[in-house]
Amino acid sequence: MSRVSAEDWIARYLQNLGTQRNYSAHTVAAYRRDLDAFAAFLASRARALSEASPDDVRDFVATGHRQGRSSTTLKRRLSAVRGLFRFLQTEGVVENHPALDLRAPKGARRLPEVLDPEQMAALLEQAGADPLAVRDRALFELIYSSGLRLAEVLGLDLVSLDLAAGRVRVLGKGRKTREVPVGRKAREALAAWLKVRPELAAADAAAVFVGRRGVRLGARGVQQRLRRRGIRAGLDAPVHPHMLRHAFASHLLESSGDLRAVQELLGHADIGTTQIYTHLDFQHLAQVYDRAHPRARRRTDEEA
Repeated sequence: MSRVSAEDWIARYLQNLGTQRNYSAHTVAAYRRDLDAFAAFLASRARALSEASPDDVRDFVATGHRQGRSSTTLKRRLSAVRGLFRFLQTEGVVENHPALDLRAPKGARRLPEVLDPEQMAALLEQAGADPLAVRDRALFELIYSSGLRLAEVLGLDLVSLDLAAGRVRVLGKGRKTREVPVGRKAREALAAWLKVRPELAAADAAAVFVGRRGVRLGARGVQQRLRRRGIRAGLDAPVHPHMLRHAFASHLLESSGDLRAVQELLGHADIGTTQIYTHLDFQHLAQVYDRAHPRARRRTDEEA
């Protein structure tokens, strides 16, 4: 078999991900870095893609582990390599798949930070009459009300928002659309924002949320303003937008116990991703148990 040009085939594979499989630009860029690193690793061993063995892939992942790469990064790297070789098999470039049976090292599972309902109220109910403050409250209320990702809420257009029906249509990961309900508080905040939005928005602006210059709002500004809002609310840890989505999922699961519904609302393709919130819920229950159960509480000096 002739030697495969790694650069050409990686480019073809990434193009396939973006155009045929609707992967986001962010994911494609991450895979590009991973596969460029893999190609460089093979080149250091004077090997072509068609010559890669399971030992090569295993050593590539192991090298990343020794360099201190996180388990998430190593899993993504292995996923990128697996996908590339599946593509090469489909194209008839290689016969064997060197990464098929390999597993990335397991790391400690990090639970997301979640604000409790009282902290969320302190964060969201800060007053402000200027258009930017009204906009911020509507944006953050919507994320918490509907469990949206920051990219989803910033990508919203006016035509996707139906306040009368109490729902919003969003474009999520993998360019999949979903409709989610919008709660009363968020609808009220959005109605207030839409009244003052013309003071900032350009005449032809389609975006629900715009910045000072009248164009679609960017992520960095939102992150900075939410962080300052968290400081004003007296919260100890820095607050970032994804914490509002985590709070939505945790609070909803705690109240309903319906994991499938939470999965649908969050737009998770795999329920395993949603199951992390069952761990958060258990943590809450364990804390209640420790405080309340007579066989769990630690005795004070007075009780001893």
